[in-house]
Amino acid sequence: MRTELAGALLSVLALSLTTTACGGSSDAASPSPVASSTRTADRVEPLDSTPQPRLPVTVRSADGREVTVEQAERIVPLSGSLSEIVFTLGLGDRVVARDVTATFEQAAALPVVTRGHDVSAEGVLSLRPDLVVAESTTGPDEAMDQIRAAGVPVLVVEGATGLDDVGPRIEAVAQALGVPSAGEELTRRTEERVAAVAESVPAEKDKPRVAFLYLRGSASVYLIGGKGSGATSLIEAAGAVDAGAESGLEKDFTALTSEALVKAAPDALLVMSKGLESVGGVDGLVEIPGIAQTPAGMDRRIVSVEDGVLLNYGPRTDQVLSSVMEQLYGGEGGAR
Repeated sequence: MRTELAGALLSVLALSLTTTACGGSSDAASPSPVASSTRTADRVEPLDSTPQPRLPVTVRSADGREVTVEQAERIVPLSGSLSEIVFTLGLGDRVVARDVTATFEQAAALPVVTRGHDVSAEGVLSLRPDLVVAESTTGPDEAMDQIRAAGVPVLVVEGATGLDDVGPRIEAVAQALGVPSAGEELTRRTEERVAAVAESVPAEKDKPRVAFLYLRGSASVYLIGGKGSGATSLIEAAGAVDAGAESGLEKDFTALTSEALVKAAPDALLVMSKGLESVGGVDGLVEIPGIAQTPAGMDRRIVSVEDGVLLNYGPRTDQVLSSVMEQLYGGEGGAR
């Protein structure tokens, strides 16, 4: 169920991103002030020293296969999160293609061969990769099998669901690229930065209740996150309570209803920036049935983070957490 839902969400996200990239218009006439003023700087920060891969290596992929990597001169990461890890390890000059969600500046000029859950085997193989790095939800399976059948090593990395996945994902990619020490260094740097941001959580008497909403107005998709949505650990690290999960929503995502919103009673709403734009900004969001009746809707307390980084749980997680906290508690870029 998780894999199917993740694929569906990625497909909707990819459709929205593709429309925007091609010059199409969103439902909103213009980005809301919240969405446009709170975006994380869209660059990654590579390690100070560029590591030299020591290959070949044999590693165990998350799909249970053993994968031998002979060389890593032409790498194709099939998600924005995995691209971010490769670039931050200092090996971005070896990446020859990207997923549509890899929007950070250093990757922007690369050809797109994946759109969320829609991999083009022909597009990947045309670039003569010597290593493909995929998520556990990457597909379709037929395309992945076609890539393997062509003799290209495919490393599958377990999908991210929370802060605890940051280190293991970085280290899995680093091991396959033959730079384990760089992986350890990047993991240490990332975890230290996240911890430093988390230490600045205000000591409020009552923790704010934050509901994560997945919005795609152009496709009429309105969902509220529950247990397993991927947002819980981020919300908790920001000193808040995941209102959807705490209200008893067992599924990863549930259709957004007035009843669900009343039960969750969120003080703030966490959304992706393009999702917010797709419903017409904050003005359009509060028009969705039930939103205006919540404390978040009445206060127009919206936390908006760029789609490509919000739930990546990668090297820029500290920036995401910092952005969430600034908006949640006020200050520059606050949506309060």
